[in-house]
Amino acid sequence: MNNLFEEIPNSLPKELVEVLAENSGVRIERIVSTGHSSPADFWYDQPRHEWVVLLKGEARLLFEDDGESLHMKPGDFLNIPAYRKHRVEWTTAHEPTVWLGVLYGN
Repeated sequence: MNNLFEEIPNSLPKELVEVLAENSGVRIERIVSTGHSSPADFWYDQPRHEWVVLLKGEARLLFEDDGESLHMKPGDFLNIPAYRKHRVEWTTAHEPTVWLGVLYGN
């Protein structure tokens, strides 16, 4: 058995993405950010849908198509359709931000 809140390194030079389970149709990831954001002018443009839940910390996501900006707190989740360009504007720096992402479809 594992715990999503354990084995988080004290220092993360870049965002940590760990695949927890995967098959041909679904990939489940634990993502840990500590003050990380997307690089300038970078947009995620994924060929699969992504359902993501924020479990700990806070973050702000920005969507390119309509400029929608979402401030996410623990328990907040959303479904991001395939190819909807988005980026992480910021995550909390004083504690780890822990996400669970489920990529599926296509």
